[in-house]
Amino acid sequence: MRCIRALLLAAGVLGPLLFASAEPSHAQGIPQDIPRKDLLILENPEGTVKNAGWFNIWVINASSQSNGLQQAALDTLWYIDPESGLDGVWDNSLAADKPQYNADFTEMTVKLRSGIFWSDGVEFTADDVVATVTTQIKHPAMRFSAVLASNVASVEAPDAHTVVFKLKKPNSRFHANFTVRWGAIWILPKHVFDKVDDPVKFDFNKPVSLGAYVLHSYDPDGKWYIWQLRDDWQRTTLARFGKPGPKYLAYVDPGPPEKRVIAQLNHELDVIHDIAPEGMFALAKQSKTTRAWFKGFPYGHPDPTLPAVIFNTQNENFKNPDVRWALALLIDIKAVAMAAYRGAATISAIGVPPTGTHPATYHAPMEDWLKTFEIDTGKRKIKPYDPTIGQQIADMLRPSMGEQIPSDPADIAKAFGRGWWKTDPQAAQELLEKAGFSKRGGAWITPDGKPFSIRVMVEGDLRPVMTRAGTMIVQLWKQAGIDAKIDVAQGTLPTRRAAGDFDTFIGWSVETWGGHQDLSYFLDSWHSEFVAEPGKPQPLRNWQRWSSPALDKIIEEIRTVGFDDPRSIELGKEYVKLAVKEMPTIPLMAYNVFTAMDQTYWTGFPTAENPYTNPVPNWGNSRYMFVRLKPAN
Repeated sequence: MRCIRALLLAAGVLGPLLFASAEPSHAQGIPQDIPRKDLLILENPEGTVKNAGWFNIWVINASSQSNGLQQAALDTLWYIDPESGLDGVWDNSLAADKPQYNADFTEMTVKLRSGIFWSDGVEFTADDVVATVTTQIKHPAMRFSAVLASNVASVEAPDAHTVVFKLKKPNSRFHANFTVRWGAIWILPKHVFDKVDDPVKFDFNKPVSLGAYVLHSYDPDGKWYIWQLRDDWQRTTLARFGKPGPKYLAYVDPGPPEKRVIAQLNHELDVIHDIAPEGMFALAKQSKTTRAWFKGFPYGHPDPTLPAVIFNTQNENFKNPDVRWALALLIDIKAVAMAAYRGAATISAIGVPPTGTHPATYHAPMEDWLKTFEIDTGKRKIKPYDPTIGQQIADMLRPSMGEQIPSDPADIAKAFGRGWWKTDPQAAQELLEKAGFSKRGGAWITPDGKPFSIRVMVEGDLRPVMTRAGTMIVQLWKQAGIDAKIDVAQGTLPTRRAAGDFDTFIGWSVETWGGHQDLSYFLDSWHSEFVAEPGKPQPLRNWQRWSSPALDKIIEEIRTVGFDDPRSIELGKEYVKLAVKEMPTIPLMAYNVFTAMDQTYWTGFPTAENPYTNPVPNWGNSRYMFVRLKPAN
């Protein structure tokens, strides 16, 4: 019988195991009592977790979120699935119904489910929701302190299953903070945090679970975490959809991409979070049991995220949009798509992912505007948009990929995207000169007389596609005379991103619902009220720290219209136009995640043919996958 030893060998972490407890000295040997047939092994894309025993997810710069904590142990009011959902896109989780707003969106009432219990036997009530809000408002070092403090005038529980939020100003999207798309404001256990002197210093070890699983054990070096199905799983919100198949979940660091492939070929890693295209091609060729989202090319699951070159706009060199535009016009997106995805990329010139329903809602309607859009280089006006670039990428791939590459323009746009910005070194030079930069001996000099140096931060082999995109962009900028360098932040990118410790990085600050047209999931967090001072931790998503009075006006109007109001789409288009003009980030492409699922031990994974949820294992809503998984035998 295969057991947990196979997992640890695959991850290269065979060593002493620490049973999670408040006393880390309680170390014991590796458990031998977990049958492989009961265990689902998933990759934690965060890799080896620093500060492995920290489970307080509510603190800024907390430890791991994707080690099973948010997927298996936590819960909140609502979920919106980026795919079709188990019972529709919207799911009332801890809430018994959708949020109820008053007429001017200054009050939100939440009705809660009854009969839901924490893993220690204490019943979940409205007091837990109130404590989640008040505790974070009281402590600025907690993750959602800023957004809650700026929105909530008061929160109270008139009874055990009702919560009433009174807001400081109209905000029809306030519920989005408690709605999972990847993560959200998770509800904390009041009865646990009431006993803590300082919740910012509290490690929450052993975590009390509100989800269907509870922590079984973990590696003190952060290589793996094991979660066990609760005996009382029926008293959790997931029970509405049935009993989860796996009795145990293991979230592991399986090592670099080649080791992930080998581990899955050996059936020691059930779900690979993401690998380079070559790894996916190798698995598709060599493994009879591996399945990706699509059966064939392009394989990967198109996440509703938008990888981009994200500027630190508090850096003096990137405050001027002319500089940001110049850097965009030095990029050859075809070269980036080939380097990153070997062509299996869907490009986007605008700040909305080209996935789900967004192409029909935003990309196609914006096409005519993009074709006529002009920028002033200081010497002339140019139209930088080339609507044929998606077609060009398809034409580049067709000789080698043959019939796998579509010929119909609509199918090409869906697979590879529409247009992007022309590579225009001359216009880039004019824009840099307009911004006060100068060129000496082939090298660009900043207005204050220093070499124009740019660090491009990437995650290394934890996210190889983004690393290769960044490497290609560095090469293109270097060819233009910019002192560009790759800055590998293996395992530290989230911390450095929040701290503003970067010039630029390859990642995303645009994340949409996927299952809904509204852009509030990321857009509300771009309001200037949430921008941190230089050197201070930045709240979620506006990693570029961009401030714009025009954007604030758009966001504030969105807060006054309903979540399903068509006006929100028109306001979304206004955001798109503003982001094109200002270029706070350089949008690149959809993030196609090469999630590979081995069906040797488990079947029922979500796929393009059965898209009941997102298969990517670090998403909070990947919990819905557990109830559909069945033993292969």
